[in-house]
Amino acid sequence: MTQPPPPQVWPSLRAHDAHALIRFLTEAFGFEANAVYADEGFVHHAQLSWPAGGGIMLGSAHVEGGGDDPWPLKPGNFGAYVVVTGDVDALFARAVAAGAKVVAGPSDTDYGAEGSRTFTVRDPEDNLWSFGTYPGEPRG
Repeated sequence: MTQPPPPQVWPSLRAHDAHALIRFLTEAFGFEANAVYADEGFVHHAQLSWPAGGGIMLGSAHVEGGGDDPWPLKPGNFGAYVVVTGDVDALFARAVAAGAKVVAGPSDTDYGAEGSRTFTVRDPEDNLWSFGTYPGEPRG
């Protein structure tokens, strides 16, 4: 199997409990934690890869008013669509078993030439995650 190309765009988010969010994202969705730089419970930087390609970066939110934050994103304001190459229904069951909050269960859409199977959930930090088989339109 060939390696997917390295990501060139990294969506990023902050978390109240970054360690717990990393555990959730790996357990519930199957992200892989490639790097976690932390001390005393504070995650300065973490990189999680999606097995089919791409990934996200995240870190602990700074205490409000607690100093200079060069990346002042508020936890719970992130949303992403992630392309699934496998069984969407199995991933949905895995996510729910890990504690994801269901926004919309698996359903079929008419996106793209072949349609898509998709679902949407929230993680424990209240970020929105949509997973589906629609890979986007080809570049042209």
